[in-house]
Amino acid sequence: MTSMFRNLATVGALTLLAAPAAAQTEVKIGYALAPDSHYGVAAQKLEEVVLAETGDQFAFRHFPSSGLGGEREVIEGLQIGTVEATIVSSGTLANFVSDTGVFDIPFLFRDLTHARTVLDGPIGQEILAKFDDVGLHALAWGEQGFRHITNNRNAIEHPQDVQGLKIRTMENPVHLAAFEAMGAAPTPMAWPEVVSSLQQGVIDGQENPLSVIVSVKLNEVQKYLTLSGHVYSPAMLLVSKPFWEGLDDDQKAAFEKAATEAVSAMRAYVDNVETSGVETLKERGMEVGTLSAEEKAEFQAAIQSAYEGYYETYGKELVDAIVATE
Repeated sequence: MTSMFRNLATVGALTLLAAPAAAQTEVKIGYALAPDSHYGVAAQKLEEVVLAETGDQFAFRHFPSSGLGGEREVIEGLQIGTVEATIVSSGTLANFVSDTGVFDIPFLFRDLTHARTVLDGPIGQEILAKFDDVGLHALAWGEQGFRHITNNRNAIEHPQDVQGLKIRTMENPVHLAAFEAMGAAPTPMAWPEVVSSLQQGVIDGQENPLSVIVSVKLNEVQKYLTLSGHVYSPAMLLVSKPFWEGLDDDQKAAFEKAATEAVSAMRAYVDNVETSGVETLKERGMEVGTLSAEEKAEFQAAIQSAYEGYYETYGKELVDAIVATE
């Protein structure tokens, strides 16, 4: 009998050992750029902090370099619950919450500090909250930096230099209006198509922050870089609303903490690229020019008609409040 009980105990112990661990919740996170980009840095930090806070409750699967499709497709995946998280540019966000477009108005922000103060303050946070109404939950504003123009046609110093320039823009009505007012030929295009379109001459140029221009090595398909700083480009850390509502309070707190640290990592990356990126691109053979304050004023004057539309869309009071933020 003793031997039988001993065998039963052994079988019981083995059964316990063979029992599966508590199921992990999968978090598929998709983003447009490579793992070593500012998007990738933020995604890795998000995972690192969530796992540190929650143990093994979550299993992250990363889909960099548009592995889940274009940004709009990924956001729609979040809405229906087939994707849990993403880091996205502001390019398509206005299609979901129209007020996000206000931050894309050209020459709105003085510098990175001004932009970060607005996004982290009441104006930015009120807009984040609106994503809960469209099947999404916005964790935090990320960052890409100020956008600059690259092209293969000619150096750019004055508005006439962009006349007829076939320039890829994001699917963003604010950007489209500005480049149309300048006399360019803006071409909205999903990011995965851009490099091949530049190679084939379908478009002459594009505009993006240095963080993107450097990490994607656009110098391989573009000759001229104009440091225009025409638009500040935020990003956003988003999760699916169904996913968010399935988390308990501790898990939500972990994601919120992780998002804050991910934004810090992303901004640190941008700060570094803003100081080192120009030299990197020069070394890679790009011809680099910088718009002076007077030249920027010429461009501002050229898009004044677009500003009237921006006031109508977003309200002059909101635009003025952003400009006045210290």
